[in-house]
Amino acid sequence: MTDCRGFDMRSPAPEDDAEYLHEYVAQSRRAIRALHDARASIGRVEGRAESDDGLVEAFADGDGVPTRLRIDPRALRLDEAALGRKTAEVLRAAQDDAARQAREIADGVRDATAAVPAPLDETFVRARVEQALNDLY
Repeated sequence: MTDCRGFDMRSPAPEDDAEYLHEYVAQSRRAIRALHDARASIGRVEGRAESDDGLVEAFADGDGVPTRLRIDPRALRLDEAALGRKTAEVLRAAQDDAARQAREIADGVRDATAAVPAPLDETFVRARVEQALNDLY
């Protein structure tokens, strides 16, 4: 199995263990760094929506939490139910916009995390120890 840069992540020959483990850790660190960067980017997301008539505007953060709402004073001429529907609609649209942006960021980091090799388990170490013992005889 090779990663996106062509490094062979199959179980190495024993003499290549140090390089393999070094690259294993490096890939894991890159993936973790990419995840942290993505989380920070999602924290900076600002979804925005506006009503067709421009009277109501809303913003939401990367977690979908509404952060700002602007209601033009002219919107107060609407009846209560119409203003409520318009406001709810614009708030939902701002949250949808924020969710779309957050998904794009998450999709972008998916490649970095896909390159992380499967975790090493006891069979890797056990095979190396047995191989070393066999090489002694």
